[in-house]
Amino acid sequence: MARVPATAAQHAEAVSAIDVRRNILGVLDPPRGQAWHGGPTPMGSLRGVTAAQARWAPGRGRHSIWELVLHIAYWKYAVRQHLEPDAPRFPRSPANWPAIPSRPDERAWTRDRALLAGEHRRLVRALARFPLNRWTRVPPRGKKWTFGEIIVGILSHDVYHTGQIQLLKRLSRVRR
Repeated sequence: MARVPATAAQHAEAVSAIDVRRNILGVLDPPRGQAWHGGPTPMGSLRGVTAAQARWAPGRGRHSIWELVLHIAYWKYAVRQHLEPDAPRFPRSPANWPAIPSRPDERAWTRDRALLAGEHRRLVRALARFPLNRWTRVPPRGKKWTFGEIIVGILSHDVYHTGQIQLLKRLSRVRR
């Protein structure tokens, strides 16, 4: 049973924390077509992207859309690991920048988009369940950032890499 705040200040703080979580979830997982920044989410940015387009990189040492998708999926997992330490391991390696499959065809591309979608859903569920009173604490396996800072960080991470995906889509069309 939820504890009722004893003072008006405690009540305002509890309502504020609930609003913060609602806003974060709204940015991370907006209703279709209603992203706060006017652009797509990572999954939305992948609509219509083929495996060939996802594999293309603008130059040596530059990342492809496919690599970005796996990187975004990994970091959604990494944040969720802080929220739910018993979660199963990420299915790809190496960490941070998992390798694209040895056969990077349409079937593999579909699987990796599904991996991103699954990690996204699991992160959203974990955030919705995560106790508000823990947001200001540092995770047990964390270094210095609080749960709240890590959660806001994954929002920034999504927006940053979604922008890269959008640019790579345009660049891949220009090169033809």
